[in-house]
Amino acid sequence: MIFYFTGTGNSLYAARSLSKEIFSIPQQMKQKDHSYQADQIGIVCPIYGHEMPQMVKEFIAKSSFDTPYFFLIITYGNRHANATELAEKYLESKDMHADYITSLLMVDNFLPVFDMAEQKKIDKHVEDRLTKIKADIEQKKHWIEPVTEEDRAAHADYLKLVGKADESIWADFRYTDACIGCGICAKVCPAGCIAIKDGRPVRSEENCQTCYACIQACPPKAIQLNPVLGFAEKNPQERYRNEYVSMAELIQANQQNEEEEWNT
Repeated sequence: MIFYFTGTGNSLYAARSLSKEIFSIPQQMKQKDHSYQADQIGIVCPIYGHEMPQMVKEFIAKSSFDTPYFFLIITYGNRHANATELAEKYLESKDMHADYITSLLMVDNFLPVFDMAEQKKIDKHVEDRLTKIKADIEQKKHWIEPVTEEDRAAHADYLKLVGKADESIWADFRYTDACIGCGICAKVCPAGCIAIKDGRPVRSEENCQTCYACIQACPPKAIQLNPVLGFAEKNPQERYRNEYVSMAELIQANQQNEEEEWNT
């Protein structure tokens, strides 16, 4: 049993590569019962600022996992810093213990820093790594991926960069005149922050996960990031979705607003 959070399909692809029994965390958050029991229970999610998305943390905090083997796979694209250690500490803060925590290098979809066209060209040996992780899980290996002082320093540098701001600073974006009102952005938002009103998207920043699902999925590329902390998009005309995940699957995993439009 694996629970996953995904913005562009990477963690969804990883989750279904590791198990046939997978569940979307955004969809599970809508359920009343958060008690789960299985021989193995895992979470697959990306890291933002080297930490698990806020929704994943909330899901962990409100859930009860009855299992003899609990594992966590964090996906990242360039530098994970001390993410495994931070994740372990968060679990401990909720009186939880992980038997296995490791990272998985995939395409980095962080638009303020990386060009998606260039990222798609890099072979990050995802399949080899997934094969190793799957074998570890099947054998119920007990292991927490270690971190170094250099890893911890990388996270400290990041915290200095953002100062007292939280991850929401990276979600400063605008809709351009290229918007066609298709509603894809609303359908792929895991937090239900966007809806279509009078044929135009309306966005609430509350609960935004800074996953960039809306920006990456927009067909006419009508959502553009504004420069933040000196970082501007490397390539506003290139977007990313995991090549093995369809738009329909991403919508199924994330869609929160049942109605096409918000009530006026």
